[in-house]
Amino acid sequence: MSEDTPEARPDRPMREGAVRNITDLARLAGVSPGTVSRALAGKSLVNTKTREKIESLAREHGFRPNQMASGLRRQKTGVIGVVIPLGHDTRQQVSDSFFMTLLGHLADELTRKGYDLMLRRVVPGEDSDWLDRFIRSGMIDGVIVIGQSDQFERIEEVADGFRAMVVWGNHQQGQHHCVVGTDNRLGGRLAAERLIAAGARRIAFLGDTGPMEFAARFAGAQDAAARMGLPDVLPLPTHLSPDRASEEIAQHLAVHLSGHGDAVDGIFAATDTLAALCLTELRALGIAVPDDVRLVGFDDLPIARQTVPPLTTVRQDIAAGARGLVDLLLRRLAGESTESLVLPPELVVRETA
Repeated sequence: MSEDTPEARPDRPMREGAVRNITDLARLAGVSPGTVSRALAGKSLVNTKTREKIESLAREHGFRPNQMASGLRRQKTGVIGVVIPLGHDTRQQVSDSFFMTLLGHLADELTRKGYDLMLRRVVPGEDSDWLDRFIRSGMIDGVIVIGQSDQFERIEEVADGFRAMVVWGNHQQGQHHCVVGTDNRLGGRLAAERLIAAGARRIAFLGDTGPMEFAARFAGAQDAAARMGLPDVLPLPTHLSPDRASEEIAQHLAVHLSGHGDAVDGIFAATDTLAALCLTELRALGIAVPDDVRLVGFDDLPIARQTVPPLTTVRQDIAAGARGLVDLLLRRLAGESTESLVLPPELVVRETA
């Protein structure tokens, strides 16, 4: 190879200065930072010649890899990746109350187990390789995926070849990936049964029925309505993004809460966040809860106790879910085979239904 090629002739000023990080070393070697990480980790993906060159440059420049690089050489980083795929609604934010609650419990549990947490929010439509790339990065020991979104098939494909992954989501028979989550269909049934017991006869479901968890909650509500001989639950597809949710809810309520014909008298909101927004819009329309319309949420987030009136909701044990996610992941990292964990929902009756 000629001395004038980038591979053979690294930049001279860089050779004179300190090599501060993997990126500097990558420039010297004429390769990507990822290749340097893999070479220092001794991975077979890097050919012997390139690995020896990188190791020689590291010694020549007195490069001392940081703690993460040292972990890579031991095949352990001490970091668990947490990724939130938002394929179904690219406008949704990590600041959503549910995400923040679950992330807080995960951080506490991982720290207690001696791990750090690396968080990524991804929009799969813009990045079809989102999960594979995170796993291959060499920066994490395992991954927790929060929500299946519209990415069930992608997660299934990855699960066939990567065991160190656990997903918060909805379990269905025959799936390959390991899941921790609530029995969403049962939760939906509990919500609808409460609305019916409180006098509702025309129930609407407020939320996007596309994501698996929400679809199961909607199906559970349909089960309860059908068993009681009531009309099908009316879907009111509203996304979770804060910039549009209130507007979408107001539009739905204006159409379906007119007080005429088959007007809705019970609302099952897919989340407590949507239920709280719905309560605000109902108040603006002069509609009393629960006298005119009964309302039930899902999650039992702190906001459910703070609304006026306090929100009747279906509780999923998020703290227990976080502990389950970490426990199953660490067991899988240790080579165990694990089953999915499905948590029972609990109806929490307050004043809106």
